[in-house]
Amino acid sequence: MPIYKEPLTAEIFNYITKASASLQLESYVIGGFVRDFLLQRNRNAKDIDIVTVGSGIALAQKTAAMLPTKPKVQIFKTYGTAMLKYKNTEVEFVGARKESYTQHSRNPEVEKGTLQDDQNRRDFTINALALSLNKTNYGKLLDPFNGIEDLKKGIIRTPLNPDITYSDDPLRMMRAIRFATQLNFTIEPASLAAITKNAERLDIITRERIVDELHKIVATDKPSVGFKLLEQTRLLERILPELTALKGVEEEKGQSHKDNFYHTLQVVDNIAQKTDNLWLRWAALLHDIGKAPTKRFDDALGWTFHAHEFVGSKMVKKIFKRLKMPMNEKLKYVQKIVLLSSRPVVLSEDVTDAAVRRLIFDAGDEIDDLMTHCEADITTKNVKKLRRYLANFKKVRQKIKEVEERDRIRNFQPPISGELIMQTFNLQPCREIGTIKEAVKNAILEGEIKNDYEEAYQFMLAKGTEMGLEKTES
Repeated sequence: MPIYKEPLTAEIFNYITKASASLQLESYVIGGFVRDFLLQRNRNAKDIDIVTVGSGIALAQKTAAMLPTKPKVQIFKTYGTAMLKYKNTEVEFVGARKESYTQHSRNPEVEKGTLQDDQNRRDFTINALALSLNKTNYGKLLDPFNGIEDLKKGIIRTPLNPDITYSDDPLRMMRAIRFATQLNFTIEPASLAAITKNAERLDIITRERIVDELHKIVATDKPSVGFKLLEQTRLLERILPELTALKGVEEEKGQSHKDNFYHTLQVVDNIAQKTDNLWLRWAALLHDIGKAPTKRFDDALGWTFHAHEFVGSKMVKKIFKRLKMPMNEKLKYVQKIVLLSSRPVVLSEDVTDAAVRRLIFDAGDEIDDLMTHCEADITTKNVKKLRRYLANFKKVRQKIKEVEERDRIRNFQPPISGELIMQTFNLQPCREIGTIKEAVKNAILEGEIKNDYEEAYQFMLAKGTEMGLEKTES
């Protein structure tokens, strides 16, 4: 792992150095900025953490006063921290401190401390690295836990006893796995064992904080790395038991099914190569969760998962609610992709206009994302099958384009309204109105009539007559 050798040159640091000297404080840049700076990952850093041996609030105020833009300082007295924004970068200031924890909370009791105390409380050796902002030794690396070697070797390790570190703040277990996934690092064996041992401690962490870490894992280049670690350490069963329920292969009368857990992880990796859309990645992660509760063995058919898409879409809502994820359009989007996830597969062998029209109508604006998901859902290692499946989906995409251009089906509203039906047949609100509207919609989707007012109107008249309704004389 190459380590960056260039000097610390960010403009903001010059002002912090001057402000520190004016207040006679020792100050250091620490944590994620230093780690990513050394790994050449943050040419445009958005977050910088400053620790000072003294008042972080006073240093933030002094720095703000010296900056040409005179930014407003946000003060968080409860935590003894302050934050200012300068040129699209958030800079947080905190006084060096030491912490102690109680059994039932990840919020520590805090008291003033030295730089060493502050480095001791950091989660990982690679996040305990500090660079001096003091005039006497500006840019000097302070590395009490040999974090630089861990950076070079690609290792996630805690500064102190990992069992205590993870028990004190169980969110660090999620962070360890997230960093391992983001950086392609390895969690050292003692830490991995400590995470497994302390898995139950994750229950004291708020769902929101857990989901924040999950989002970051899902957003990585290869999310499967993180989810395999979550499963291995028994954290996943505490967060998403619906996923771990997919693990394993059963055999009955010589017939077995694939391991849907590892299949799911491959689908998520596949889709991560195609899109940064977080919620489409979530849909890939959850697309098969309905298979565990619907799995059955049939003597004639073998293993079946009937209606797993429908069941899975209902499960998505329960998961979002339990994890306190957004119960809004994001939920509906994921549910729709899960519900429709097999539809393009079914019609790919027989791409009829009618089936494509119905798919476009049901998927709406998500049709392109749905097709991206279906292509990612191909995990066969058989090269011939892979080529055939991709060729079939290419045909579906082409047919979608043709039908879209010709029939304008996406998000369409049938040209015949309920009001027009009521006026035409002199009806009050009743079931017959919905029946006629549905018949018009289906006729358009089946290609019996065009998506056109005149044809739809004539169809409505014929349907009304068939139902025994009489047209009102105009």
